[in-house]
Amino acid sequence: MIKKLLKGAKGYEKQSVLTVLLVLLETALEVVLPLLMSTILNTMQLYSQGELLKDKLIYLDWSAFKIVTLNEGSSIASDVLTNTVITYGVLMIISAVLSLTFGTFAGRLAATAGAGFSKNMRANLFAKIQDFSFANVDKFSTASLVTRSTTDVNNAQQSFMMIIRTVIRAPAMLIFSAIMAIINSPNLAWIFLVAVPLLGLVMGFLATRVHPLFKQMLKKYDKMNADVQEDLVAIRVVKAFVREDYEEAKYREQTEEVRKSQLKAEKLMVLMNPLVSVIMYGAIIALLVIGGTDIANGRIQAGTLSAMMSYCTQILMSVMMICFIAVQLVMSRASIDRLYEVLETTPDIIDGDSDKLVESGAIDFVNVNFSYSNNADNLTLEGINLSIKSGETVGVIGGTGDGKTSLVQLIPRFYDVLDGEVLVDGTNVRDYSLYNLREGVSMVLQKNVLFSGTIRENLLWGNKDATQEEIERACKAACAHDFIMSFPDGYETDLGQGGVNVSGGQKQRLCIARALLKKPKIMILDDSTSAVDTATDASIRQGLKETAKDMTTIIIAQRISSVENCDKIVVLDDGKINAVGTHEQLIETCSIYQEVYNSQQKAAAEQGGESNA
Repeated sequence: MIKKLLKGAKGYEKQSVLTVLLVLLETALEVVLPLLMSTILNTMQLYSQGELLKDKLIYLDWSAFKIVTLNEGSSIASDVLTNTVITYGVLMIISAVLSLTFGTFAGRLAATAGAGFSKNMRANLFAKIQDFSFANVDKFSTASLVTRSTTDVNNAQQSFMMIIRTVIRAPAMLIFSAIMAIINSPNLAWIFLVAVPLLGLVMGFLATRVHPLFKQMLKKYDKMNADVQEDLVAIRVVKAFVREDYEEAKYREQTEEVRKSQLKAEKLMVLMNPLVSVIMYGAIIALLVIGGTDIANGRIQAGTLSAMMSYCTQILMSVMMICFIAVQLVMSRASIDRLYEVLETTPDIIDGDSDKLVESGAIDFVNVNFSYSNNADNLTLEGINLSIKSGETVGVIGGTGDGKTSLVQLIPRFYDVLDGEVLVDGTNVRDYSLYNLREGVSMVLQKNVLFSGTIRENLLWGNKDATQEEIERACKAACAHDFIMSFPDGYETDLGQGGVNVSGGQKQRLCIARALLKKPKIMILDDSTSAVDTATDASIRQGLKETAKDMTTIIIAQRISSVENCDKIVVLDDGKINAVGTHEQLIETCSIYQEVYNSQQKAAAEQGGESNA
């Protein structure tokens, strides 16, 4: 897990390494302080009792400003005591100031590296998602990808900052303090050898049981976010059906599920503090009892016990810190795993090796089978053989679920076939680079999507270098120019998020104009005139014919009037091609086409009769 986190620090290695070095220096200086204090206290105790030195003493003679060394067995005069207290007091101040300085800079560098890590992870996630096929996005869901790019990245950032700072500091403090404690008093150091493993067992026990609970909580968090996203996108439907109370109750239920999952994990985590406190204070009590006895028997001095108490506190606090880190890493591990699940996913669709461009727009489907689940027993399209010549206009009709959209999405490789091949200009679409293939294909999807910004900015998605004349020509062909100019700001009208201030039909026409600006060799209109009237639909088809005469056009429609003038019409039935022909041919030979045509003619006649009445 740590290796995965460190991958995200690319470009911030210098700050990360410096943070580690400064933390080590800060910790080493903190560990020195009890030793310096111990020397002062021991010297004062020996002076007050009139005893001789039990160990070598080195201090600075401030009057002569020179270093003096007194060997074991030397007497302690008042000037020796004064110089010792001043010398080691100054060293303590210097150590404390340096430790604080190193800690401050370490914190600043850790924050910089953490922010850089967060930036890298979000950028890497976004870039990876851009490479995903529709199948990859379907696997993770939009709500889950949003959660991973926000909440999970924040959790991972906290873990990264903890690793380069606290994860280094706690073990370093534990090791340095343990070494100093053993040097200072080997007879008392055994207490730590008992307390530390006990704390480690507690930490390991809780960590292994909490991780699955937090993973489960994040899944429920994804579901809650999915419901929020769905409600925001469909807010008009919610209000139209007066379902606000129902949605609020459902959301409260989702948040309650998240709360219960989090509480279940936290109940285990709260056991950490009392268990650690019992072990920690037990060790301190044992140290006081045994150390006090040793002082009374003259085996150690008061300063030594004071230092051991400090080292005991540092060691046990280090272990507590390690326990806390373990908890945080356990909590973050689920987030980190979810991030790398995305980053390590291989996109279903990868670039081909050919540099070929789409030139004529001829399309061939050869023995194509397709399944969204890649399951040959659950085919969406089966045995598709279809040839579309360059410049032809082809209509596609069929019932809901018959595979119309699935068929055309294979052309720009939004999905790949299970069997067979799709050829564009005689070349398998798998061999094209995705950029070149999709540059040659414009597709107006069933769901019309506009982005925040002005009408002009949205249209320039089709061609960022388009002139005003080209923009207006495309909009006129799509029957969009007139309604655009009816707005006070014309092409500079702000559409708002998702184009909330234009109607469904206007949205469709803007999307068609945007696709035309791309000047593609292949244009796919996936039921993209369903929200406009038949007269406007006819005008758009005429505009397309006049604007791009050599463009291969595929029109998916529910209305036969939208496709009856096409060069040929493909009738799909349950994922198979039922018939291919002109309008006149299909009226004579295809029962499905006849049924749809007659039902629409009857509906039009009845509507006309009602209007006349």
